Amino acid sequence: MSNSVRVQTEDFDLNKEYNHLRAAHYPCGAVVLFSGLVRDFLPPQQLISLELEHYPGMTEAMLQQLSTAATARWKLLGTTIIHRTGKLLPGDQIVLVGVSSAHRTDAFEAAQFIMDTLKTSAPFWKKETLKQYPGSAPESYWVAAKDSDEQLAQRW
Repeated sequence: MSNSVRVQTEDFDLNKEYNHLRAAHYPCGAVVLFSGLVRDFLPPQQLISLELEHYPGMTEAMLQQLSTAATARWKLLGTTIIHRTGKLLPGDQIVLVGVSSAHRTDAFEAAQFIMDTLKTSAPFWKKETLKQYPGSAPESYWVAAKDSDEQLAQRW
């Protein structure tokens, strides 16, 4: 069993992460990867950028706790959690959750648990910079927690 937790500014390579989970845990029966992207979901406003800050040391420890909790609950062979920080643009990869297991159900459920819990528990702060309408000056604000994320995390 191996766990990898990283908080980084640089992008990650999905193929590399998949191959690591697959090769390091051969013969696994399932590898599930989730890659979250920065999305512009606020029309008619336009997302210019998303900036993520975190509390170094505390963030990695929290992500490791999530990996450990998933491993205790499901039969996993390995986990990978990568979260980016810094300034990101729409379409950029922001988070990766990867899980390998002998069985697909364990892999799917563990990956969803990690992602749902990460959204509400990991110490990240997000600031969005938006244009309200064409020709307007960009405005920035800190993003508040969403009730929908809390509801998803509560089911676990």
